[in-house]
Amino acid sequence: MAKVTANNGKENYLVEIQSPTGNIVMADEPKEKGGLDKGFSPKELLASALAACTSATVRIFCNRKGWEVKNVHIQIELVEEEGKTILNRKLQLEGNLDEAQRQILLNVANACPIHKILTHPIAVETSLI
Repeated sequence: MAKVTANNGKENYLVEIQSPTGNIVMADEPKEKGGLDKGFSPKELLASALAACTSATVRIFCNRKGWEVKNVHIQIELVEEEGKTILNRKLQLEGNLDEAQRQILLNVANACPIHKILTHPIAVETSLI
């Protein structure tokens, strides 16, 4: 189970997000939306989660197989269109890989845990504490 806390007490839209282990990420709205652009926007954080998970999942698989990969570069573009959201993900794999290995890694990318979360039904339950 992933759990984070978020506090917004310093500046208008600046949010400090903390993990149970003490890691901190700052989120903010862009200037055109009234923020100060001092951190990732919430949409950038969502895209970042997919990018980080994809990259780590591909790297773990390559390490287990002993495949020579120098860099796993991921680009995510979040596009909102008429009632749907599209996450365009592009993978650039640098290393000594043949086409069969590249196709396997494409499948591995599509099996990363965040990809699975985002492509299955999601419920958000909110309560006051």
